[in-house]
Amino acid sequence: MKSLMLFILCMVLSAFGTTAVAQNKVLPYPIHQYRMANGLNVVTVTYDSPGLAAFFVVMRVGSRNEIEPGVTGFAHFFEHMMFRGTDKYSREKYNEVLKSVGAGANANTWFDRTIYHMTGDATKLETMFEIEADRFQHLNYSEHDFKTEAGAVKGEYTKNNASPYSQLEENLLNTAFDRHTYKHTTMGFLKDIVDMPNQYVYSKEFFNRYYRPEYATVVVVGDVTPEKVNALAEKYFGMWQHGTYISTVPAESVQTSTRYTNLQNGSIPPFLGLYYKGPAFNDTQIDMPALDVANAILFSSTSELYKKLVITEQKVRDISGYALNTRDPYLISVEASLVNKADMQYVKDEIVKAVEAFKQNGVDEKLLAETKSRLKYSFAMSIDNPTTIADAVSNYITLTGDPESLNRLYTLYDKVTVQDLKTVVSKYFIPTGLTVATISPDAEGGVK
Repeated sequence: MKSLMLFILCMVLSAFGTTAVAQNKVLPYPIHQYRMANGLNVVTVTYDSPGLAAFFVVMRVGSRNEIEPGVTGFAHFFEHMMFRGTDKYSREKYNEVLKSVGAGANANTWFDRTIYHMTGDATKLETMFEIEADRFQHLNYSEHDFKTEAGAVKGEYTKNNASPYSQLEENLLNTAFDRHTYKHTTMGFLKDIVDMPNQYVYSKEFFNRYYRPEYATVVVVGDVTPEKVNALAEKYFGMWQHGTYISTVPAESVQTSTRYTNLQNGSIPPFLGLYYKGPAFNDTQIDMPALDVANAILFSSTSELYKKLVITEQKVRDISGYALNTRDPYLISVEASLVNKADMQYVKDEIVKAVEAFKQNGVDEKLLAETKSRLKYSFAMSIDNPTTIADAVSNYITLTGDPESLNRLYTLYDKVTVQDLKTVVSKYFIPTGLTVATISPDAEGGVK
């Protein structure tokens, strides 16, 4: 299977040209960037998808930017509000135009960004530019519309929070962070969501601060040329005025001891999460690629720990480990769903034992090479259409503002050594940086 996968990858890469392969870029297509005078970055990736183009607008604005007390949740709120319409294109007319270009527009918000996206007829690219530029520059809503959408946000929070895992995430972040805005989820604190209908004036201020070209990148991927994309960007986004607001996110204080949070709930299987303070994304340092490789070796379904706890002993239903890419230092997650609550301490001890052994012994070179290859090539095989390419590029724009971060990061995977693995695990998997989060039928999680 592995040989077949590598063969397919080689065949795909050969179609991209020998120059791209020689450069060893995980995205084997040129990334064209054009910085406009107002600060807007325009990114074009030409891809062989006749008649099809993905159009993304990346706003480097998320819940991370909600720095004032009492008004969390507004980045997510505008994910909703941006579909309310303008004087030129009402909500209904906007949807009609979308149908005419064969596109469906959507958006998503996270800690570090809000991404608006559509994929449609490449011959209607100018129409996409026109309707998107209009709403980013001329969004207009009444106080009544604002309150209606704020009520919808509260309903979404209530629906999501019915999940014990969502409740635990909320508790986890509030426990793990003291000062940084990662302390609250993308949805925001409940008390702020309840009060949101009273914050109409602030909503206008939030939009005026952040929905500016210096926070934005337009990404177009597919049957397009950079010359056409850049010309349309100037035509429709050229009048978008640069703002003056700079968001200053408070740095997190240093954690000095293990923290704990437990959600009492006996309706689902017991859950154990070990969350270690990790690094911010950096495309020039080895830490994140090394952590990805280490987590795969330690906690994937092929790991020795998985075989022991899940297959042999059957004390755990599933276990996984991962580190998310974020602009500021976030959490490295190790999560396990247990069969019995009585095994909570045992499972925690086994995870810690595996981590400590890894710090000392590392891993053999063959497993390291196989893991690096699998991680890199599985990603390469996943970016196979305009939408997935635009999504991947957008995620790295979120982190650094530069889409080439994608290629720089995956170049680092080739350089990860056994010593790198031991170093990063020793650096980040420490008790003083740990928050333990559990779901248990008891009032206490039962771990120490």
